Amino acid sequence: MRTYTRREAVALAAAAGMAATAAKGQRNVADHTRLPRWRGFNLLEKFTLAGNAPYQERDFDILAGWGFDFVRLPTDYRCWTEAPGKYREEVLKDLDQCIAFGRARKVHVNLNLHRAPGYCVNPPAEPLNLWAEGPEGEEARRQFAEQWGMLARRFRDIPSADLSFDLLNEPANIPPSVYIRAMKPAIEAIRAVSPNRLIVADGLSWGNSPVPEMAPLKVAQSTRGYQPMQISHYKASWIRGSDTWPVPTWPLKVGETVWDKERLRKVQIEPWKALEAMGVGVHVGEWGAFQHTPHEVVLAWMRDQLGLWKEAGWGLRYLSHSGIGSTRKQRKNGVRWRKW
Repeated sequence: MRTYTRREAVALAAAAGMAATAAKGQRNVADHTRLPRWRGFNLLEKFTLAGNAPYQERDFDILAGWGFDFVRLPTDYRCWTEAPGKYREEVLKDLDQCIAFGRARKVHVNLNLHRAPGYCVNPPAEPLNLWAEGPEGEEARRQFAEQWGMLARRFRDIPSADLSFDLLNEPANIPPSVYIRAMKPAIEAIRAVSPNRLIVADGLSWGNSPVPEMAPLKVAQSTRGYQPMQISHYKASWIRGSDTWPVPTWPLKVGETVWDKERLRKVQIEPWKALEAMGVGVHVGEWGAFQHTPHEVVLAWMRDQLGLWKEAGWGLRYLSHSGIGSTRKQRKNGVRWRKW
């Protein structure tokens, strides 16, 4: 049995309703120039090496039953990697099973390396640096490409309607040329065995900035829905100083800047619509708010976010269905709970 807050129920019902409407009469087919309006969740069973659990079939039953049609799997490569080029078959079979769960329910699976050889947005730092010059960077990029080549070979017979690859979670604020240098060998490794695989690349600056320089590589791009951070990450334990922020409101004034729906449109929509006009498909890879933000504030912010993404024609992924930021495990003060 699941427990959900009214906040999440409102957001999920809105997204599920849009998903069900979009899906009537046809199965979404994707290419890198225009992504379907998939709606769904991140599943975190292999988010870290410390977790590394099998995916749960019941999650797919719940999500499909609500009308959702997408899951993103942010994974830690160490879960299945004993050494470069040496992999744990029993762990990779968990991915096989997860994809099968999705295919049986017409839920698209998006496989992502949240931690990859040479980079992770979260601590600890990787032994190698994917962005570095010289032998260290070259070795990190070789291992990164090998990971994706292995996954491409393993899943070569699964069509892109059922499975896509999201190369790397939230690259930092680095030059586009450095990012492309790291991603291009992995893209080539995938296409060498799976030329029609749908590939997605996260935007720079932790998913917030589109990368028009990557358009010639013919990959879609993924944005984020966490702005402003004072709403989404209020009192988040992993954001230093967030416990000192004032209690947020919506709209929100930060210094001299007023965050409201029009500010979101300018910052989160317009730059990405310009990228889309170049023939690059866009979706929202993550969004959501941590548990301490006042309930009514989050609902108002979510309504504006959802409205903008509907206007843009983009699909979206709530932060997670399990784990940190999840619909299962968050506890919010002053919110009525219901059992599922």
